[in-house]
Amino acid sequence: MLTKNQQIVKRIFDLFFAIIGLLIFAIPMLLLIVLASISTKSFGIFSQSRVGKDAKLFMLYKIKSMRPNTSKIHVTTANDMRVTGFGKFLRKSKLDELPQLYNVLIGNMSFVGPRPDVEGYADTLEGEDRIILSIKPAITGPATIKFSDEEIVLAQQENPLEYNDTVLWPQKVAINKEYIKNWSLAKDIGYIFKTVLGFI
Repeated sequence: MLTKNQQIVKRIFDLFFAIIGLLIFAIPMLLLIVLASISTKSFGIFSQSRVGKDAKLFMLYKIKSMRPNTSKIHVTTANDMRVTGFGKFLRKSKLDELPQLYNVLIGNMSFVGPRPDVEGYADTLEGEDRIILSIKPAITGPATIKFSDEEIVLAQQENPLEYNDTVLWPQKVAINKEYIKNWSLAKDIGYIFKTVLGFI
């Protein structure tokens, strides 16, 4: 578990670069939101309740890549017919994640850490596994990098939800526990570079 001083350092890092990021990407993000609105024929911002630090719920924001969905399916695969052509570009480039700079700015997300899930996952962890809830969920991290092709993998499964719950999720928990136990700012910076280089 991160010490109080480590959490302060992590927050200062997040706050500084969230401000820089929003200043740089504000105009491009607005343009992408307009294009997403045209593509999905609905407002171009997607918001969804996710589980955050200490299992508290918060609203996560993304640029919308899918047509309006009336179902409660929470596992999306690469061949999901609801994803628009422009949405596929947003997902592949990870530009749909840009609004999460706002989540980082207001303090319910971090740049590096576990990805935020819907209810039914992190909030149900028990024992030592609940260490994952001791830090804020994040835009990227070691598990995110390892499973960067997650949607493609899920699309190849006969039962994507079952595969996610029994294979991918336990691995993510193990990776994120290791990340927290051995946290350092230098490693966070490294994960950010790996994430950026992965999409260049």
